[in-house]
Amino acid sequence: MEITAGMVKELRELSGAGMMDCKKALGECNGNIEEAMEYLRKNGQAKAEKKASRIAAEGLCRVAQVSDTVAAVVEVNSETDFVAKNEEFQAFVMSVAEQAAETKAADVETFLAEAWKTDTAKTIKEVLVEKIAKIGENLNIRRFEKVVADEGMVATYVHGGGKIGVIVEAKTDVVNEKVKEALTNLAMQIAAMSPLHVSTDEISEEYKAKEKEILLSQALLENSQLEAGKQKSQEIIEKMMIGRLAKQLKEICLLEQVYVKAEDGKQTVGQYVAAVAKENNVAFSIKRFVRFETGEGLEKKEEDFAAEVAKQMA
Repeated sequence: MEITAGMVKELRELSGAGMMDCKKALGECNGNIEEAMEYLRKNGQAKAEKKASRIAAEGLCRVAQVSDTVAAVVEVNSETDFVAKNEEFQAFVMSVAEQAAETKAADVETFLAEAWKTDTAKTIKEVLVEKIAKIGENLNIRRFEKVVADEGMVATYVHGGGKIGVIVEAKTDVVNEKVKEALTNLAMQIAAMSPLHVSTDEISEEYKAKEKEILLSQALLENSQLEAGKQKSQEIIEKMMIGRLAKQLKEICLLEQVYVKAEDGKQTVGQYVAAVAKENNVAFSIKRFVRFETGEGLEKKEEDFAAEVAKQMA
């Protein structure tokens, strides 16, 4: 059967695949559009499996907030920053975030098995496979988190065009513009200062004991390297260790951090939260936050772009 340009155009519009892939699929399926669609999907799966071993450590974080009380953040990885700037990839990541804001799934595997919101005939995994085949890079929906505030509200912030995505949840008896503004300020603080906990109350005694042991070993080593007569007593060393631990905990706990927008450069986030509560006559406290940073914890492949182009030309 002769494969016409019109048939290729129709399949391309239906599938989103490349022109040559559509022409080949129609040729293999004797011009049958439905069979060609299935062929493309299977071929896309095969391509995706070949690309699965390639490192995807770039990409985007996106946040979808559907109300004052519900939001989700996702991280979707690509192999290169070039693809992360692609409009189609960016739209896909946003759609994944919007679906995550509605999901009841508790993990990525269950999430991937869900029907795709805009085409329920496909799962999220199948749509991901199609994107891999079309874009030509390994893509990975690495993680997501949905936050539902049952005693207050949420605020969100995306930094660096998608480098960092933040959701912060507050417990509050009033939701107004002042409270929203304060919570957005805190989302920006979290993006900038990378806290690990809301407060020191969340840190286990086991963690503190381990850090004390490490800091004490460091202080003893430093002391042993001092000249005779300048070495410090065990009591002073232990005080140094306690001071260093307190400083370290302040850096990783949101409420103990210095508030980045403080006019005096001294106000802590905890003091800022208390001031907002007092000024607006509301019960206002930070319950939790989620901070995703693209590629966090992933090993990135270092590539020589010029060498890669030369290899392709060869």
